[in-house]
Amino acid sequence: MSNDGTSGFNAAVDKSIRQVPIDDISRRRLHESNYIFSGIKTFHELNEAFPSMFDSEGNIKPFEHFLKDVQSINNTYNGSYLRTEYNFARNSSLMAAKWKEFEADGDRYNLQYRTAGDERVRASHAKLQGITLPISSRFWDSYMPPNGYGCRCDVVQVRKGKYPLSDEQEALNLASQATAGKHQEMMRFNPGKEMTTFPAYNAYTRSKCKTCKNRPGNISLAADIPDNELCAACRFIRECYVKREDVIKHGKGQIRINKLVNHNDSDYEKLYSIAEFFAKDGADVYLAPKMTRPGKFEYNCIFNDAEYPPKCPDLKINGIWYEHEGFVTDNPKRAFKNMLNDGLKQASRIIIDSPKLTDAYMKRNIFQRIKDGQIIK
Repeated sequence: MSNDGTSGFNAAVDKSIRQVPIDDISRRRLHESNYIFSGIKTFHELNEAFPSMFDSEGNIKPFEHFLKDVQSINNTYNGSYLRTEYNFARNSSLMAAKWKEFEADGDRYNLQYRTAGDERVRASHAKLQGITLPISSRFWDSYMPPNGYGCRCDVVQVRKGKYPLSDEQEALNLASQATAGKHQEMMRFNPGKEMTTFPAYNAYTRSKCKTCKNRPGNISLAADIPDNELCAACRFIRECYVKREDVIKHGKGQIRINKLVNHNDSDYEKLYSIAEFFAKDGADVYLAPKMTRPGKFEYNCIFNDAEYPPKCPDLKINGIWYEHEGFVTDNPKRAFKNMLNDGLKQASRIIIDSPKLTDAYMKRNIFQRIKDGQIIK
C-alpha cells in the first residue's frame, strides 16, 4: 500500500500547490515526506499482517482465515486512516506553500490565525480565532495549521496596525491547550519551516524521531547505524526514495534517470543526448541528479563509488562515472583547457563538447597532462 498511499498524498500536495504555487525543491521535499510517511505506515501494517499467518498454537492458518484477518488490517489502515491522512497532507502542504509566500514578504505583514468559522470548529480551536502575531513569533513554529487531524484552520497575512497584536505567551498557552494529548501534541510543527506534510513524530513513529538528524528534510543527514527495527525501516525507505529511477529502453541498451534529476536543468538535454549515443550500442547509462552540498546519507546512496568524494559526476556508463563539460566561448583552446581543468576535478573520465581543434592538438595536450602526473583515464 506504500505506493498507493504515496501517490494519493502526492496528489493532495499537487492539488494544494495549484492553489498556492511553490518551488520545485520544496515540492520535492513534500513528496519525500509523503514517501517516508507511507513507507513507515506500510512497515507497521506488515508487522500486524505477518503474525496473522499463525494461530494461537503457532500453526499456519488456512489461507481463507489469513486473508480475512489481513483484509481487516488493510481496511483499518487504508480505509479509516487513509482519508483522514489524505486531508491532513492536503492541508499541511497548502500551509507549507503559504508559509513560503509569507517568508518571501518578510516582516511586512503580521499573521492572523483563523478558524473555519462554523459549528464544526472545535471549541479549543475557536479560542485561537484572531490571534495576531508577527511572522517571527515562536507561536508559528508549533501552531501553524493543521493542528491535528481534521483541522480546517487557516493563517492569513494582515496589515500591521490593522489588528492589535496578541499576547504571545497567552496565545502559546491557548494553543497548547488546544493541542493537548498524545495524538494532538505530535502535530505541533510548521509544515512550511520543516517543508514536510507530516511531522517527524506521528502516529507511526516515536518521539525521538523529532530530533533525529536523519529525519527527512534535515540537511545534516548522517549515516548512523539504526538502533531498532523502526530506524532500520526508515533508513531503508529513505534509501529507496533517493535511488528511485525511470528506465528507458534505447537501442540495444537502456537509460536510467534518477527521479531527483531536474529535467529543466540547462544541460539536461545535452546529457540525455549523450546517454542516447552510448545506449544505442548497448550501454547501460545512468543520469545522476545534481547535488549542491548533499548530506552524507543522500550522497552515499547515489555516489558511494565516485572517485573524488564529495564530487558529483554527471553520469555512469556501464557502471563507470563520467563528467560532461561544455563551453561557451569563441576561444576553442581556452575552452578545451577549461573543460579539462573543470571536468577532471569531478572524475578521471570526462566527455567534452568538441571544440574546433584537431584531434592531434587535443591528444598532445592530454598526453602532456598525463606525463605531468594528472590522472586521466
